[in-house]
Amino acid sequence: MEIIPSNRFRGTLKYIRAFAFVSLILAILFSIGIIGVIAFAKIEGAPPLAVPQTTIFYADDGSKIGESHNGQKRYWVNLDQISPTLINATIAVEDRKFFEHYGFDMKRIAAAALADIKAMAKIQGASTITQQYARNLFLSHNKTWARKFQEALYTIRLEANYSKNEILEGYLNTIYYGHGAYGIEAAANYYFSKTAKQLTLSEASMLAGIPKGPYYYSPLINEKRAKQRQKAVLTSMVKAGYISKKEAEKAYETPLVYSRNHEVEKKQVAPYFQDIVNHVLKNDLGIDEQTIEMGGLRVYTSLDPKLQAIAEKHINETIDKNSDIQVAFIAMEPHTGEVKALIGGRDYEKSTFNRAVQAERQPGSTFKPFLYYAALKKGFTPSTEMRSEPTTFTFDNGKSTYTPRNYNNYYANDTITLAQAIALSDNVFAVKTHLFIGEEELVKTAKQLGITSKLKEVPSLALGTSPVKVIDMVNAYSIIANNGKKAGPVFIKKVVNYQGETIYEHKKSEEQILDRDVAYVTTQLMTGMFDSRLNDYTSVTGQTIAKEITRPYAGKSGTTKTDSWMIGYTPQLVAGVWTGYDKGQTIDKVAEKQYAKKIWAHFMEEGLEGKPVKAFKPTEGVVGVYINPDNGKLATKACPVRRLTYYIAGTEPSEYCTDHIHHKTKQKESNENKEKKNWLEKILNWF
Repeated sequence: MEIIPSNRFRGTLKYIRAFAFVSLILAILFSIGIIGVIAFAKIEGAPPLAVPQTTIFYADDGSKIGESHNGQKRYWVNLDQISPTLINATIAVEDRKFFEHYGFDMKRIAAAALADIKAMAKIQGASTITQQYARNLFLSHNKTWARKFQEALYTIRLEANYSKNEILEGYLNTIYYGHGAYGIEAAANYYFSKTAKQLTLSEASMLAGIPKGPYYYSPLINEKRAKQRQKAVLTSMVKAGYISKKEAEKAYETPLVYSRNHEVEKKQVAPYFQDIVNHVLKNDLGIDEQTIEMGGLRVYTSLDPKLQAIAEKHINETIDKNSDIQVAFIAMEPHTGEVKALIGGRDYEKSTFNRAVQAERQPGSTFKPFLYYAALKKGFTPSTEMRSEPTTFTFDNGKSTYTPRNYNNYYANDTITLAQAIALSDNVFAVKTHLFIGEEELVKTAKQLGITSKLKEVPSLALGTSPVKVIDMVNAYSIIANNGKKAGPVFIKKVVNYQGETIYEHKKSEEQILDRDVAYVTTQLMTGMFDSRLNDYTSVTGQTIAKEITRPYAGKSGTTKTDSWMIGYTPQLVAGVWTGYDKGQTIDKVAEKQYAKKIWAHFMEEGLEGKPVKAFKPTEGVVGVYINPDNGKLATKACPVRRLTYYIAGTEPSEYCTDHIHHKTKQKESNENKEKKNWLEKILNWF
């Protein structure tokens, strides 16, 4: 047997004593810390149990346009008024050790941390019911260390000053169950039309699973996912000993009958607009559903209530009340990108589907300004001529053909200028242009302008055959109107939290998307649809509303078998209208084909009433000259029609029109001959 030397023994004993001393000091400090925290919790007293606060939405003029839960009732019920099955289900799935810990489940925290480390990602949560309740009371879900520390202190204060039953009761009355339902009483009423005390095991296990993801696990949105979550809840209840495996299986198999009689919440002002604001808050600004619904936010939007009312009025007055045709409308301010009015359908209560931002429809000829912008970039000018005549185009390496048709099969059977082509909406000219500059150029330009839909590189794209969104089209026109600068779309200007702190403020950012000069020339080309001086083999497309407008406008209409569009603007305002049927029904009535144009014209005139009449201010790199619209050459005094047309500097025509000089000379000679003949006749008659 080896004998440990005395000096080694003394050294080992020294380390043991040091370790014991340090451990004792740490234990004392830890105890002092725990006592200090508990003392702090007691001194601070019971934290106030915050009441959910309504989020309010304001228009651009400061008026209130809506609330997050317009008059919804929020019930608070005692714990004995809640089904014991629901209580057990909640504890089993959210916090099985709830009645055993003091606010923190250390074993669960360690297990979650280990799982996260193994997965190298945040995959498992460990928040107790008390922690979740503390988070709800704070009305903040920011994932910061400061928030985590506050949450921990609040959790301790709750545990130190309230009983477990009081904490559980508060939690069940404030947790969010989706669809605007806060608290188990509201949830039981919303989903099953009954009280919280009447919930069965099957119903309770379904509801208990929803708070983890109110939208994701809502059975009214995706029942398959909700059933999977219900199964997880029932399995947790079995493991916790609340129910048997047989009871769990029976509850899972029991069919659930949901309440389907929810009245669509009627929002008094711009309901479709408010839906988008909620979408932007959640998806673009990253604010969670619960904070949006009950966080007491003050959301300042871009909506102009007067313009919204004008748009709604003219839609109602223009469209036949007995027609099933639908509508989408958007008005924007070009320089700021702010959306001033938006309508996603004729009746929000009948259909909440937002056609202004969700539907994709064929834009028809409203797509042509993008084509002609691309053509101008490639060297075309307003005077570029091509023949308008029936033409069959071959593409796809000769495998396919395409024969575009003009409206009513009218053709010039002669050359027309680009300025005439866009004003008359000549389809043959458009397809020729599209193929000449390359099909990829139109797609590239459309994407630059923010068209998010998939576009096919085919000849017919020039005529707007690829479906697009109304919001994208109106925003694209807004960029052209703003001389190529992108400013929007902007729906929210500022968001203030319940403490009065600004948590978001829109910063104006004008990104130059297009060439300024080319954008301006494109705008001038778009004024042609209202100018009868460009009439040729047919009339300009804006002739039917030309007498109803009183100021300079640029715009383009578009018509397909199922869609009717009108988008146009002044320097102050851009608006777009789409009309059509939801289920692909064709627009056959003549009156229905004019709805979009009439709504647009009446809205623009009334919406701009009282505002100064502004012309489109030329950019530095353009030149305006008078031309003969019929041939695109410089006009002379002999030309019967002259039109001021803008060109990129250096591309303006240099050749003068001579067509009418010869005609004028012949006319003069004819008049002189007639005059001589008259005198001769007078002399002969005298004799």
